[in-house]
Amino acid sequence: MLEHQSPPEHYRNQWLIDGMIRLRMIEQAGSGIRRMFVTQRERFFPLPDYAFDTSPQGHPRVELTLAGRMMDAKFARALMARTDLSLQHVLLLDKVQKGHALATREIKLLRELGLVEGRAPKLFISAKVADAAGQKARYIHNRGLDDQHYQQLVVGYLRKYKQAKRTDFDELLTNKLAAVLTPEQKANKVKNLLQAMKRAQIIDCEGPRSAAVWFLSKS
Repeated sequence: MLEHQSPPEHYRNQWLIDGMIRLRMIEQAGSGIRRMFVTQRERFFPLPDYAFDTSPQGHPRVELTLAGRMMDAKFARALMARTDLSLQHVLLLDKVQKGHALATREIKLLRELGLVEGRAPKLFISAKVADAAGQKARYIHNRGLDDQHYQQLVVGYLRKYKQAKRTDFDELLTNKLAAVLTPEQKANKVKNLLQAMKRAQIIDCEGPRSAAVWFLSKS
């Protein structure tokens, strides 16, 4: 499904799938699986993990795990520095950061791209991705700064102006985000940053989402 960008040819309950499509409860059957992988890649997070097992009652069971944080900073940096990587390459890099076994041909492919170091099976993601290309300055520009820096900008803005709308934060942060991000990814980055700061009770907001006014938290 990931390699060919197409849904599976067989479903356990085709009637259920057809009904959900007709009722517009889902889009293309199976498209959500690939979207989860692409979304995690865009966030520079580890890719989804699927585990196939059998329940104590003997029924087939699928377990999905989505990581909400970085496991290996070098994995994220490799994705930022190498925008030419296909989803297949990213899947292989994800295996490396999780310590999963790779086939000989897969290791060879990653070595040719200069993405891994070490000797099998103890491979690790290369920290020299940007250095090898001789583009250190561009790498830093592409990578952007860490979230703490962006949070400090938001707090500094609110201390000075007391409140702000989402458009104010877009204007403040967008040009400072990683250059490799698309406009949509930058917008999502700003949204996720504000929500994370709200959960941490650093800032808060009032009003409907489209016109919310943000301010420093009083708690």
